[in-house]
Amino acid sequence: MHLVFLVVLFVAVIFLPQWWVKRVLARYRQPDDRYQGTGGELARHLLERAGLESVTVEEGESGADHYDPRERCIRLGPEHYSGASLTAITVAAHEVGHAIQHADGYRPLLWRTRLVELMQRFQRIGMVLLVLAPVAMLALRLPRAGLILLGVAVASLASGVIVHLFTLPTELDASFRRALPILEKGDYLKPGDRRPARRILTAAAFTYVAGALVGLVNFWWWLRLLGR
Repeated sequence: MHLVFLVVLFVAVIFLPQWWVKRVLARYRQPDDRYQGTGGELARHLLERAGLESVTVEEGESGADHYDPRERCIRLGPEHYSGASLTAITVAAHEVGHAIQHADGYRPLLWRTRLVELMQRFQRIGMVLLVLAPVAMLALRLPRAGLILLGVAVASLASGVIVHLFTLPTELDASFRRALPILEKGDYLKPGDRRPARRILTAAAFTYVAGALVGLVNFWWWLRLLGR
């Protein structure tokens, strides 16, 4: 019974948040011609209104919408770059919110950018140590050294959870202090679309909660493995 509960909890933590996010975004992608302009066009328009002509807007990979502060570029997936759905324009406004944060010198965004770069290096080292740990324990007959390496590797995996949790306030700010006021005050939303737009922006932020939960479960699994 205990094992069944853990399995159900594991499935719920891993899949339900991601399922909910995908469901919300997919629900408001139709009709794809709800608005006259596309997400890419709206992003360009909002950037120019904010005096951020130097920030570029590009079509990126599907599901990889983001603002790149190093290249000062907004990348939207094809369904959001070329689409004219409520999801497309709301996601575009959210990414513009990040560009405005950057221009304003919004410290949490700057801290997150530095933290992501640092943690990416740490995680690469952790993956190498994860491979070397069994070698140290078996081939070199150094069990203590292997456990230390494995512990550092697991800690590097936990760093992903820290990044996701640290990212959440930045995402909420981009959604509800930047994007939503822009959409509402500029009358970019059709009547009745305000509440769905809030739901989409919540889903955009909740993506990082889902990522943190996945990382937390992964970290917990490795801790249990080490404790045996």
